[in-house]
Parts: sequence; C-alpha cells; structure tokens
Amino acid sequence: MMSSMEESEMQLKYRLTGGGSKLEVIPIVGMGGIGKTTLARNLYKDRLVSVHFDVRAWATISQDYDVGKILLGLLRLVTRRPTYEMLQMGNEELGQRLYRTLFGRRYLIILDDMWSSSSWNDIRMFFPDNDNGSRIIITTRNSSLANFIAFRSPHHNMQFLKDDESWNLIHQKVFAPGEICSPELESIGRKIAYNCRGLPLTISLIGGLLSYAKRRQDFWEQVAEDLSSNRADVDEEILDILSLPYNYLPYYLKPCLLYMGAFPEDSEIDASRLIKLWVAEGFLKPISGKRLEEAAEMYLKALIDRNLIFIRQQSPQGNVKSCGIHDLLRDLCVKKAYEENFLSIKRRHILGDLCSRRVCVHSIRDIDRPLDQMQLTRSFLSIGDASQEILSPLISTFRLLRVLDILGIKLDQFPGEILQLVNLRYLALSTSELPSSISRLWNLQILIVQAIRFSSNPHVVTPEILDMPQLRHIKFKGIYVWYDDKYREHFVVQDQLQSLSTILASGLNDRVLQTIPNLGKLGIFCDEKLDHVIDLSRLHNLHTLNCTSSKYLKDNLLSNLNFPYSLKKLCLDDCGICYRDMSIIGSLPNLQILKLRGCEFENREWEPIEGDFCELKCLIMEKLNLVFWTADDICFPRLEHLVIRHCAHLNEIPSGIGDIPTLQVIEVHECRRSVLDSARMIQEEQESWGNEYLEVRFGTL
Repeated sequence: MMSSMEESEMQLKYRLTGGGSKLEVIPIVGMGGIGKTTLARNLYKDRLVSVHFDVRAWATISQDYDVGKILLGLLRLVTRRPTYEMLQMGNEELGQRLYRTLFGRRYLIILDDMWSSSSWNDIRMFFPDNDNGSRIIITTRNSSLANFIAFRSPHHNMQFLKDDESWNLIHQKVFAPGEICSPELESIGRKIAYNCRGLPLTISLIGGLLSYAKRRQDFWEQVAEDLSSNRADVDEEILDILSLPYNYLPYYLKPCLLYMGAFPEDSEIDASRLIKLWVAEGFLKPISGKRLEEAAEMYLKALIDRNLIFIRQQSPQGNVKSCGIHDLLRDLCVKKAYEENFLSIKRRHILGDLCSRRVCVHSIRDIDRPLDQMQLTRSFLSIGDASQEILSPLISTFRLLRVLDILGIKLDQFPGEILQLVNLRYLALSTSELPSSISRLWNLQILIVQAIRFSSNPHVVTPEILDMPQLRHIKFKGIYVWYDDKYREHFVVQDQLQSLSTILASGLNDRVLQTIPNLGKLGIFCDEKLDHVIDLSRLHNLHTLNCTSSKYLKDNLLSNLNFPYSLKKLCLDDCGICYRDMSIIGSLPNLQILKLRGCEFENREWEPIEGDFCELKCLIMEKLNLVFWTADDICFPRLEHLVIRHCAHLNEIPSGIGDIPTLQVIEVHECRRSVLDSARMIQEEQESWGNEYLEVRFGTL
C-alpha cells in the first residue's frame, strides 16, 4: 500500500512527464514542515524525471529574495560553467541569458519557498514557453499566491500523514531495517506519533530524539507526556513540539544549534566555515585524542543524526560539504537565542536587541553610527554588503570582539581599526590588501581573506604571518602567502596550524616546512620556475593537497614535489603531467580522491599500470587535453565515483571501467558524443550482467 508521499510523487511525476506540450506551472501548497520541499526534491532527483528533461535547475526564493542571486544560481545549474562575465551582469542581462539558454530545450525549474507575487513577477518573463513540455514547480505556504501564479493549473495540496504513516516514519527513524519494536514501545510510540499531528517535520525531529534514547521505555513515556498537552493555537502547539528536541539536547550541542539562527533562511551553509566558527566561539567540549575540528565534526554529525540539521551537499565519500536547517526550526533558534541573550539578529525593518554577546546583521546599512550598547559584543557577523564609511566606525566599538565575519563586504582598503581587536580569534573579510601588521593579532586562530573582484593581480602576504603562533587555519583566495626567509633569523613553529592555502611554491623550502609540522591541508601555487625540490614527505599529517601552476609553467611543479604517503586527497590545476608524475601519484598508498582540472598530459594519453590507485574512490577529470585513456579494475580496484567534465578531446571511457565492482556512479558533462555513448554502453553491459546499481548521469551537451 502506497504512503501519502509515494502517491503524491506518482501523481506529480505523471504531470511532469505527461500532459500537454505547453509550459505548465505546478504549485505544491501546504503549511511549513509538511514536506513540500522534500516532495519537490524527490521529483527533482527521480531518474525518470531527470531523463525526460534536457536541463533541470533549482532555486530557493525565501522572503528576503535577491533576483540577481536567483538568476545566477539557475544559470550555474543550467550552464554548469558560470563565467566572470556573468558575475558582472545586471539582473536584466542575467535574465536574458537564462532565457536564451533555456530556449528550445525541455526544462524543469523548481522555485522553492515562494512568499510573494513580486518574486514571481520579477523572474517569470525569463522562462520561455517552448511548446515542448517544459515544467515549473513552485512550493509555497500561500494558496492565494499559488492561484495568482498558476490560476489555470490544479494545485497539489499537501496532506497530513495518517496515524499509521506517522508511526511508520518514527519506526524508520529509530529502528534499523528488520529490527522489531517491542509491543510496549510501539504502544507508546503510536501515542507519540498521534501527538505529532501528522506533520512530517515534527515526526522526523521526534524520531531523531527517540533514536538517541537507546529504547528506554521511561524516556519514551516522558516524551509522550511532554507532547500530550494540547494548545488551542496550532502554531504554538507546533512550536512546543519543535522545542522538545532542543530541550533534550546535551548542553554542549545547544549553542551549536542556536548558532544556526545567524544564517538567513534557506541558506546553504558551508560546513567547513560553520566548524571554524564553532571552534572560534569556544562551543566545543574537549575530547581526548581529538582536535577541536574533529570534535566539531562529531557535533555536526550528532545534530544531523537527530534531524535538526540536514545535509545539502555531500562528497562521494560521505563527508558533509554544506548543510541547512528548516525554516521553522531556524525560527525557533532565533527565538531561543534572543530569549537566552545568546544571539540577536538585526534585519531590515526589524529592530534587534544589540546588547547580545553575539550580533548578526542582515542589513548593515541600518547601523549608521557607533552604538554604545555594542561595546560588550564578542561576535559580529554581517550578511550583506556595506560601505567602509559605515563599517570602520562600527568596528571601533568592538574592543572585546573575538569573531568578526564580514566576508560579504568588499573593502577597497584593509580597515586599520581591526588591528585594535587584540582578542580576535576569527577574522573573515574581502579586501584588496592585507598588511604585514596583521601579525599584531596574536590571538588569531582563523584567518580567511577573499581578494575583491577588481584586484588586477594576486596579492602577496609577507612573512610576518609566520609570527602568529595561535593560527589554526589560513584560507586565502586571490591572495598568496609568500615565505622569504633570507632576512629572517628566527622562525616561530606554528604547531597549531592545520590548513594553509594558498602559498607560493617559490618560498616553500625545508626551513619553512619545519615550522608547520602538523599541517593537514595545503594549497600551493607555482608562479615562477622552481630551482629546488619541495619535500612534502616531512609533513606526516598532510591529507589534502591542492597544486596549481601558472599556465606558463605547467611542466615545472610536479617534477619538483615529493608527496607524503599520508595523502588522501590531491587536486591538480593547470599542471603538466608526464608518465613519471602519474606513476608516482598512482603509487600513493592512501590516496582516495584525485581531481585533475585543466592539466596537460604528455602525449595526450594516460595508461596507468597494474597496482596503481589501489585505494582511489573518486576520480574527477575536467578540461583535460586527454585523447586516449586506458583503465580497468586492475588499476582502479576500489573506484566508486567517476566524473568527466568538458574533456573535449577524449575519445571514450575505457570499457574496463565497468568491470570495477565498487563503481556506483559515472557522470559525464559536455563531452564528445562518443564519450556519452561509451558511458551508455558500460551501463547497458552491466545491466545485462545483472548489475542494476551503476548510475550514469549526463549533463548538457
């Protein structure tokens, strides 16, 4: 017997792939937490649906929408190669580019979480009716808005789950497949399911809570009792149910969850950034034998397992790349954080209390003068842009600041006021320069700098950064660290430093490597011909390495590198690769991920030998000059994920790739027809042998 969600999927799948040829807008309507986005996402990922449409794209609209970001986000998914030119376009130009890109193609567009007619009016003209069965799905809580957008199209109204479905969902969250629930627990569980009012979000959260109770009957009874008190107001009742998983959280996880309220609704939150913020904020309880970052990863997993945070993007190896939080749960975090004076949010037209220890400003333009009540602020995060004239006097009030994240504000000059923030642990900003005096910030643990867009040349940070012993992470984009030890007599050993990107290869010598003994992640840029060997084998903890060569020095970098055996992930950009280089890389015993982008292979061929890449799980090949490539299960015995993008010269995917027993996914984007055909042949051959689990995905042609 089908569940309500399965019935909904079947109905909508027919409307997407059948019906008339005219462009149709299909509204999915229902209250928050009822599963609109989940249903839309299941349809978006469905194999039959993905094969039916030429292109698919997804945009989240939200209440405070930005037309430019919506259009650019759609273009990123449709073209798969946003250009610098697109980043400079205005809304009208972006819209016209989107229209031309979609014209003549059968497309599926998902517009999630629409709140107003203005958001639809601002973008509707950029979706052409190609008379070929294109479809647009919108999700909204507002049935009147759905009528306005698609008055001729039937709405799909979401229904509450039935009692049996609610219990089945809780059972699925709590028990392993095939595991039997005792009659006593089932009786209590059904009562809990009933009191969740058929709302999938609340059922999922309560299921996550129960999964950590280790089948304790007394705990289940307490949860049932907490849920049994009814309120007349439905919104208050749902808020009480959402509060329950938070109330039962261990004390050390509560600040991590409340912090999610700092990010705008429907945000895709970079997991690495979130973890660094948690570290700088001091939320983490030390765990014996674990680095703080490892503890933070465990905290994040615990919140995901409880269904309080969901994964947005995941690496092929299962690592969380980005995450998010449901709007209703985020509203709860904002409310609780305000009540506990943990965090205050200031948005346009909303006067937040700025006396909190942590302040997040979504519209910094509303703060036009220094505010005395912010003198005790410890953390300041800005979501949005602002002028330096507004920002500089504001920073002057932050004498006790520990966390300053203003990455979204583009600064022509580095604000000198920042150098007075001696307690600063976390600094993230976008600027055209970074002065050597940054070394005055002795307590700084995390430094993230993005070069602003109009910087004509990469900027260089001088060696004073070596004098900052507390640094744990240095992340630069468009700015490079240059270590020149000619005039330095004493070096500070940075034994806390775990990640460093990007450093100029010309200054990376043995003496410098001795000062960063515990480095785990390193980015190198080769800007001039190297006259020495960089012996990375002395970095025994190095697990991730990114190497980029200037396009004029493609053949110089790899031949002067000694790789450590500890390496698990290697990314090569614009490097020249000879047979010897790839043989050395293939022999690395722990390498699991290899990304090759813009690289040039010697003789335009790659022929690995038996035993190479014995642990490799993910191989990404992008914009390579390769013509001939041979491979099979002898060379890549554990490969799980193969991605080939924009390899215009490659003849085909070797048929032997299909013999790899662990292979799960082959992705091909914008390659020759022969490459697409070879991927299909591999899939068909595997299916003929009974292997129906190999998934082949194709991008646009």
